[in-house]
Formats: sequence, C-alpha cells, structure tokens
Amino acid sequence: MAIKSVKDVKRKEYYLFSPFLRIFHWLMVVMILVLFGTGLIITKPLNVGGTEPVFAGMYVDIVRDIHFLAAFILCAGLIMRVYGFIINKGDRLFPRFWEGHFYSETVEVALHYMLVKSHHAPFLRNPLARGSYAMLYVLLAIEILTGFAMYLMANPSSTFGFLFGWVNTLVGSEMMSHYIHHYVAWFIILFAIGHFYMVVRAEFMEGESEVSSMFSGKKVLAHTPKDANELD
Repeated sequence: MAIKSVKDVKRKEYYLFSPFLRIFHWLMVVMILVLFGTGLIITKPLNVGGTEPVFAGMYVDIVRDIHFLAAFILCAGLIMRVYGFIINKGDRLFPRFWEGHFYSETVEVALHYMLVKSHHAPFLRNPLARGSYAMLYVLLAIEILTGFAMYLMANPSSTFGFLFGWVNTLVGSEMMSHYIHHYVAWFIILFAIGHFYMVVRAEFMEGESEVSSMFSGKKVLAHTPKDANELD
C-alpha cells in the first residue's frame, strides 16, 4: 500500500508591526481591562457593609486613584503610538479610507466572519480589523475627553479643568459626561470581545498569524497577501 507524502506548504515571512505598536497594543489591553474593572466599582461600589466605615470610604478612593493612574498610562501609550507611526510608517493609525477597494474588501471579510462566505482573500492588514481599530480610537478619544472632564470635578484646581472643562458644557452637564463615559466603555468591551473572536479564528483556523504577530511583529502566510504591495 502506497504511503501518501505530505505536501510541504511554503510560507513567506512579512515584518509588519514595530516594537512601538506591539508594546502599545498590550499596554492598551491591560489598561482597558483595569479601567473597565475599576470603572464598574466606581459606578457601583462593592458591598463593604461588614468593614469599618473608614475603610469603606478609603477603598473607593484607592480604586478611583488606580482608575486615574491607568487613564494617564493609557494616554501616554497613545502618545507613544503616534510617535511610533511617525518614525515607522508601517504602523498605520488608520486604514486607507480614500481607496475604493477598502470597502468591498471589508464587506468580503465581514461576510466570511459571519459564515456567509467560505473564505476571503489573504491580507497583511485585515481591512475589517483596520476599520474597527479606527472606530476604537474614536471611542478612546471620547473616553479621554469625558474622563478628564469628570476628573475636573474631583480636582477643581487641576490644569485639566482648564483643558477639558468645556466638555461638560458641550454635552450639557457633568452627569451627561458620566453617562457617555459609562456607555462608551461598554462599546469598547464589546469591540474587545469581537476582536478576540476574529484574531483567534484567524490564527488557529486560517493560519494568518494574527495573535503571534503581536509578539514577534511578523506575519507568516502561505498565500501572497492582496495588499503585499502596500507594505511600507
């Protein structure tokens, strides 16, 4: 009985993500989780009825301080992300919205993830993911503006009052800033869940190196990506 030989699949390596982008990515992951967790506690503090009253107040203050610290770290990470884009043109901030094929390719990938299409063309920069990242940056901008506007209320003499006090006026009140901040945080978590699904699916079901590339910076693909000519 003849033994079937295993066909070797040739793969090509593409260096795509700089250290700046990778560090920012994992920093953002950790800070978003910390911010969301502490934000929930600030919104609805845990039951500490069995503890000393002094500690009950102190622990909320500690959680709020952790929340503020994580917010400052995230902002520093965003500045680093922009700097990384300036010195590494391959670290794109936004997809090429002005190119018509971006939209048709995004729809193609979306249909694949919704199990309508059996496959999609291989990409170095997944157009659906690129578009969703752009949306994430908008959501983060809203969180930063409303977050520092509320920080003003806790620290009236802070410089942030001068820089971000107008946000409360724009949206109507400090309470409205709170509502916007709270619900946008839930949108960010929903994005994170969808993002996790897509990258795990791409890594283990389609071999697109989505997860591993955020550690190594390299994508290893068996097929020539459609956007290989766009590699900076």
